[in-house]
Amino acid sequence: MKVIVFGATGMVGQGVVRECLLDGDVEEVLVVGRTKTGLTHGKVREIVHADMHDLAPIADRLAGYDACFFCLGVSAFRMTEADYRRMTYDLTLAAARILAERSPAMTFIYVSGAGTDSTEKGGAMWARVKGATENALFALPFARTIMLRPGFIQPMHGIRSKTPLYRAVYAVFSPLYPVFKAIAPKAVTNTEQVGRAMLEVAKRGAPKKILENRDIHAIASASAGAVAHA
Repeated sequence: MKVIVFGATGMVGQGVVRECLLDGDVEEVLVVGRTKTGLTHGKVREIVHADMHDLAPIADRLAGYDACFFCLGVSAFRMTEADYRRMTYDLTLAAARILAERSPAMTFIYVSGAGTDSTEKGGAMWARVKGATENALFALPFARTIMLRPGFIQPMHGIRSKTPLYRAVYAVFSPLYPVFKAIAPKAVTNTEQVGRAMLEVAKRGAPKKILENRDIHAIASASAGAVAHA
């Protein structure tokens, strides 16, 4: 199995790359981003490309892959809707359209977020933009298109967010993760569970097109159980 990861330096991207490198079914991980990741592993191939809104110069190198894990994302904090849409909708679709042309048989997995607004009409700007992004992705001719909508994600195994705002939030709330997990288990997850669920979906599909936090937990748990009994 050959996979592409966009956003491999982010928290979720690091999580899914880790699971891919540990999985014997994954033979190649192509990471695409603006800067080098620093990853050194026999499975890893890397493309550093400055303009993520225009992947035409590297399009031919994106052909023949089985799955794409699209983990790129920015915080909407203090952003205008136009700027957030450019960094979310426009950037994601720029990559997805190229991949739909070059690797139409792939499974495209997009990391969205809990509360995403599929109607595109709600009051939360970020949720409308994420909803529009999901809807546009569903219209592309991939073999499978799956959305993940995780809630609060606890970083594991030394993974850290590269976004200063998120690092500050996690510094405050990480000690409370066991409490959140106990009182609201459906609202929290961690990078290992998200990464494992993404990989499982790429291999075997999913029971539905939009996976909420509880679905992520169920798929990750089933995957862990299968590995334990293998």
